[in-house]
Amino acid sequence: HLVSLGCPKNRVDSEVMVGTLQQGDYTLVDSPEQADVIVVNTCSFIQPATEESVETVLEMARFKELGSCQKLIVTGCMVQRYGQSLEGELPEVDHFLGTGEYHRIDEVLSRPQAPRSFVDTPLYIHDELSPRVNSWAKHSAYLKISEGCNHRCTFCIIPQLRGKLRSRTVESLVAEAARLASQGVRELNLISQDSTAYGRDLYGKPALAQLLQALARVDGVDWLRIHYAYPIGLPDELLDVIANEPKVLPYLDMPLQHASGTMLKAMKRGVTRAGQERILERLRAAVPEVSIRTTFIVGFPGETDEDFAVLEDFVASQRFSRVGVFTYFSEDGTPAAGLPGQVPDEVKEQRQARLMELQAEISLELHEELVDTVQPVLIDCVSSESELLLEGRLKTQAPDVDGKVFVSGSLQGAAPGQIRDVQITQAGPYDLAGELCHGR
Repeated sequence: HLVSLGCPKNRVDSEVMVGTLQQGDYTLVDSPEQADVIVVNTCSFIQPATEESVETVLEMARFKELGSCQKLIVTGCMVQRYGQSLEGELPEVDHFLGTGEYHRIDEVLSRPQAPRSFVDTPLYIHDELSPRVNSWAKHSAYLKISEGCNHRCTFCIIPQLRGKLRSRTVESLVAEAARLASQGVRELNLISQDSTAYGRDLYGKPALAQLLQALARVDGVDWLRIHYAYPIGLPDELLDVIANEPKVLPYLDMPLQHASGTMLKAMKRGVTRAGQERILERLRAAVPEVSIRTTFIVGFPGETDEDFAVLEDFVASQRFSRVGVFTYFSEDGTPAAGLPGQVPDEVKEQRQARLMELQAEISLELHEELVDTVQPVLIDCVSSESELLLEGRLKTQAPDVDGKVFVSGSLQGAAPGQIRDVQITQAGPYDLAGELCHGR
């Protein structure tokens, strides 16, 4: 039994571990009570994620007494962050694997005298030969194009947890994409810590445009979506591919984090508000219909009411399709943890609520523009709300984070994995509703 916490990148690591074990004598079970081995793949991006990871480990440890569990293995970012100190803190755990050691999962189970901890500088990244079991949906998958990050944002611990940029080759990714397509995958969501920099370490310059062109030639794959694009270094050739390659969706997930020059400098983002505006202007000029998802941090040390007002104005003027807002957490080991001017929690929460309320109004207005239009929708599943509804997503809606389209009407013949035309009839700030167009 495997519990995967945190981001889609962690989820892909979990899928590789499941694939590795299923090549041997292991079968995945839904209930931890039934499992002889329980694996918890942890997150430690911010303190609440670490707390959730510890709670989950302790919850799973109970099954060493209440179930059939003989070995409990903890992997991922929390292990990489705290290393061998966890051995004393979590005596219930049999083995710990860092973020660059998840491929050793079979080794620690098959070797009676295997070390309790494998934690080293992260260097490993799986390739097209690694076994992997897609856990999202038969028709949709994440494709991890690189691992690690060379940026040094002052709030972020990810480079310490995931190491430096390590890209996979175009050939490796095309081979994995072809394998996923042969299993029924129609949508690939490209993920990494910094997709804009993909290929710089291998080819001497970013190669995301070339990768997308190669993936677009994979038979069976219809939708390619880009996540986690750092807002520096978007070359014209990448914008051209997004604009002109039909399989590359008009969507970009580009975390911006703030708009105040003071905050961006303190965060060491390497860009100004004006620089971000120029990037967004170039992107929208090249791809007028583009849907931009971004994230912001409020309550960063030293953030004043004036800084927050700049951010509010930026969000109001840019009218992003979707926005996520996080409150700042002081993380040990990051430069920002020692900065003066820590913002009270209640102020952070107030600012988060104000920004999310502003964005909800914008998202609703943008969604209302879709009412009475016909849009292609990738059908995901029968709705949990009613068996008379299907759930799907627009080209501009990524899995898990961007809302859904609830599809009604005569649904005979419609099935998960199909891309069907839907007439949008209702709009909310997060979700949409529509009726299936017959014969389309």
